[in-house]
Amino acid sequence: MAFRDWPIRQKLTAILLVISGLVLLLTSAAFATYEVLTIRRRTVANLATLGRVLAANSTAALAFANAADAREILSALRAEPHIIAAGLYTQDGRLFTRYPADLPDDALPASPEMDGYRFERGYIIGLEPVAEAGNPRLGTLYLKSDLKAVSRTLRLSVAIGASVLAISLLAAYVLAALLQGRISQPITALADAAAAVSARQDYSVRAPKVGADELGALTDAFNQMLGRIEEQERALRASKDELQRYASELERRVAERTHELEERNQALRRNAAELSAANTELDAFAYSVSHDLRAPLRSIDGFSQALLEEYGGRLDDAARGHLDRVRAASQRMAQLIDDLLGLSRVTRAELRHERVDLSALAQSVVAELRGRDQERAVEIAIAPDLTVEADPDLLRVVLENLLANAWKYTAKRSPARIEFGLTRHDGKSAFYVRDNGAGFDMAYANKLFGAFQRLHSSREFEGTGIGLATVQRIVHRHGGKVWAEGAVGQGATFYFTL
Repeated sequence: MAFRDWPIRQKLTAILLVISGLVLLLTSAAFATYEVLTIRRRTVANLATLGRVLAANSTAALAFANAADAREILSALRAEPHIIAAGLYTQDGRLFTRYPADLPDDALPASPEMDGYRFERGYIIGLEPVAEAGNPRLGTLYLKSDLKAVSRTLRLSVAIGASVLAISLLAAYVLAALLQGRISQPITALADAAAAVSARQDYSVRAPKVGADELGALTDAFNQMLGRIEEQERALRASKDELQRYASELERRVAERTHELEERNQALRRNAAELSAANTELDAFAYSVSHDLRAPLRSIDGFSQALLEEYGGRLDDAARGHLDRVRAASQRMAQLIDDLLGLSRVTRAELRHERVDLSALAQSVVAELRGRDQERAVEIAIAPDLTVEADPDLLRVVLENLLANAWKYTAKRSPARIEFGLTRHDGKSAFYVRDNGAGFDMAYANKLFGAFQRLHSSREFEGTGIGLATVQRIVHRHGGKVWAEGAVGQGATFYFTL
């Protein structure tokens, strides 16, 4: 006979046993899981503490290549019965010493892997860096521990859970057999009354009330329900009418809201058109002003040069110096105008999206830099196969500015090094240009990408302060961001995403 056909007394007994067994089983499983997880975390924490202590004690042995001291330090692991293998590796990844001394060669990896602690094939593997604070890394400590403590805890938890489950199920069966009658009797009476109402449609029938508990309250509610069916039907019809009124009101409000949103969208489109027109006028104004400034600047530079060539012999050194400064200032102004026009073109240019090989683009830019300054010896490292979907012309402008800055600010560094590569930042790919040049103070990092903002004087390093502003605009037009990190005298790194 199927469970649904069982008498309610048997159902109650079975349900109580199943619920009790399931609760006890889940509780036991949760207890066992908690114990296992706790001891796993504790085991990892203890192993990490042991690793840090041994790594700290091993710095001198690795620094002076003292194998005897290293073996003595690792021999202290005899007090830890769960440690089955350990090894010290040098900075270049070579095995320096092992524990125990008779450990086979294949019991330890040929070279250390990534630092940290992990579970692997029934063991805990730990790799701890050996280094003193502020000094280069000297090597790596490798530890391998078994999980016997975890296994013992799991077996004990399973045994305790099984014992508690058996005893509790027995007690639950006895109590269920004794107490289920108090629940089944009023339910049976209520079922008989419901069957009579359903068969005869006689709403005058009332179920007998056995007690004042929840089942008694259920009986009272059932009896009251029979007398209120007609009243509820009337209330239902009234509710339908009210619901219809609410639906009509909602439709009206939705229509009003839709109309309001359309008006706001139209206003936004008008504002966008006005902004576009303002930007066009601003670009035209900048171009016009820059173009009109070129003629007087060329006149200043030309007449100053003519004075120096035709009357230089009649002028003293101070006068010639003044004329040289006038020419330098006019040429610098002309360069600023060219940079402003370039910045304006970056804003107006239409983006073209195609596959761009950034590695090849960087190699081309570096070749141009070497051609202009052949006397400098700069170490260049460019990561291979860096490709993106973007505008190739604008990205060339980005790399020209960033690599030219790195080239310029490493002029006083020997040896000079410039690196272009790819890293991860907040889960996204980020390209970077890194150098070991003059660097900058991070307190002024917010000024780097503003037009005409410079953290070094023109006497130290030439420039107009437009390049990084141009880089920022190009990156923003590609939906990315650009930022920098650096320190005075320790170089700088510029990152950008697309």
